[in-house]
Amino acid sequence: MANKLFLKQLLIGVMFTLLVTTLFAQKPQNISGTLVDPEGNGVVKTTVLLLGEDGTEVQRTETSKKRLGRGGGKFEFSKVLPGNYTLEADGGDIGKLSSPVEVADKNVKLGDLQLSSDSPPTGAQADTVKSPAPDAVEFTPDPGKDYILNELSFEIKKMTAELKYLNEELENLKALSKMWVNPLAIYSKEIIMKNGSTVFGKVIYQDEESLKVETLVGYLIINRQDVVRMVDNVVTEEQAEYVPEQVRDSYTPPPMPKLAEPQYTSAERGGSKKYSANCVLVGNITEKKDVQGNYVFNGELKNIGGRRADFVKVDFVFRKNWSGETKTLTTFVRGGYHTFDSGITTDATLLPGATGAFELYVPHDFGSFIGYSYVIDWEEYE
Repeated sequence: MANKLFLKQLLIGVMFTLLVTTLFAQKPQNISGTLVDPEGNGVVKTTVLLLGEDGTEVQRTETSKKRLGRGGGKFEFSKVLPGNYTLEADGGDIGKLSSPVEVADKNVKLGDLQLSSDSPPTGAQADTVKSPAPDAVEFTPDPGKDYILNELSFEIKKMTAELKYLNEELENLKALSKMWVNPLAIYSKEIIMKNGSTVFGKVIYQDEESLKVETLVGYLIINRQDVVRMVDNVVTEEQAEYVPEQVRDSYTPPPMPKLAEPQYTSAERGGSKKYSANCVLVGNITEKKDVQGNYVFNGELKNIGGRRADFVKVDFVFRKNWSGETKTLTTFVRGGYHTFDSGITTDATLLPGATGAFELYVPHDFGSFIGYSYVIDWEEYE
């Protein structure tokens, strides 16, 4: 299949080269003249046709009007390929014109062309227009040559249309890919919620109680009390890295990673124990941004279990973009102090019923993120 396609493309390229060489072997020239009536006055605003050897129309123009006392009737055909042509004009009651013209290696100046019932070339036109010889053989087009040219023209038009269609499809795919990788490419509003989630969209309507937001998944109605803040993002175009075609064809995007679900029990705790520690989040995680552009997350944990929890920590899993890239940051709880038999002392201990606050500092060079999840973890010792 690939060999047939290659041979077809090679044949089309060779035929196209032959066609271009044939058409542009000689430089196009201009044809000019003046259309006059039997009294020698210019005939204005009259259509003049330039016909090919097979009688088909090549170009058409209109004679000029009178300007500043000068007689009109002038006409000109631009960029006419070398060959034999016929000039035709119809002045109605004044008369008609049908005159052969040969275009060679220089511009053709016909001078005055007179309209009449029978208009053989006379005067100035006799020097530039060649009349067909009495024994001239009538031109007969080669049907095989015309068929090849028509087929080549059709193939070129077909390939041009296909190329235009493929370019449009490629632009549409680029736009969709850019939209899903970076929603800020089409939505500049970043709405940060109290529960830690982030919504990217466009605010359609808002009042004192709610917001109507257009997002990638549709329209959302958001309670204004659940919104921490809204940020206008300025989108900057990133320079795309060049990827070789061989690598691009064999590349498949990685699967979307599954974010870790929150857990409330230590991995070290055995299921056979009747009592165990259980640390949970109290209220919501608050988010704020300082003047340097750094994010600060604050919250509070409580041990609702029956045992002491040591080294209590919260792992934040940040989703960087819609392609699935994630980064993890960890913070420990500021709880009570406990010294182990080994002499190690920790301040991240929560006794049963005790609470402790935590704070996560995210520097501005960490980069933007579209959301996060958290995992609560701790250790239990005798």
